Amino acid sequence: MPAPHRRSMRPDDGDAFRQCVRLARRETGVPLVFGGRVGTDGLRLTEFAGARTDAIRGLRVQRGRGLGGVVLERGRPHAVTDYVPATTITHDYDDPVRGEGIRSIVATPVAVQGGVRGVLYAAVRDVHPLGDRATAALGEVSRRLAGELAVRDEVDRRIQLLDAAHRPRRDDTSSAVTLDELRDLHAELRGIAHDVDDAAIRDRLRRACERFTHVERAAQDERARETLPAPRLSSREVDVLSYVALGCTNAEAAHRLCLSSETVKAYLRSACRKLGVHTRHDAVATARRHGLLI
Repeated sequence: MPAPHRRSMRPDDGDAFRQCVRLARRETGVPLVFGGRVGTDGLRLTEFAGARTDAIRGLRVQRGRGLGGVVLERGRPHAVTDYVPATTITHDYDDPVRGEGIRSIVATPVAVQGGVRGVLYAAVRDVHPLGDRATAALGEVSRRLAGELAVRDEVDRRIQLLDAAHRPRRDDTSSAVTLDELRDLHAELRGIAHDVDDAAIRDRLRRACERFTHVERAAQDERARETLPAPRLSSREVDVLSYVALGCTNAEAAHRLCLSSETVKAYLRSACRKLGVHTRHDAVATARRHGLLI
């Protein structure tokens, strides 16, 4: 049976935008911060911190129209000191902007892989340009949000590769993902899981790694398995062994896992002790026999 489609397991990107809007208000010190995601029908403003009315809530901004439309079109920040008389933007949205009392405003793109996925705004209700500190802080929050979305995209891509690798093939002559490629993917997934802050994504990655080892255990010859119960390795010990299995040196594994070389050595020694072996190569082989590595 084909592997189930699991796109729905991705956390709601709207939650990430909402969190970053709140963070941006705190980091910039600006009274009003808002933003939203880009869809097929343009930018929709859905997340607000400091709004006094619903004048701009749910507003749809088209490419090239208004301040946000300029940011969508150019892919870089833009600001106006007094919105309504500004000559660098169109005035399609003057009425809702007036309704909220906005005067000076800056907008920054949330850019992922060369495309704008959303826009964040910071605004004040008087004619004073936002300072460099507030503008820089808004840009930093936008970059952090873009990084989070990029990680989510990469996780989705790798999960799809995993599903494709384990999907039954009707044509045996078709190109298949090799075991080495699966092992490389397994190691990278564990490395990404260590780096992300989002607990839901981290758990999702861990479950994906467990699917790797489950499939590998099912494929192995039962006669080749150890008769003793499998030792219990820590998550970080498996992380280290997964990179050792790819032929990485301790320094290379440390770099990929953002650890020190000494920490990697310590995890490797601990894994060897639990597996009852003395060399890194025996540790990998034994871990595979126990179904702890692909």
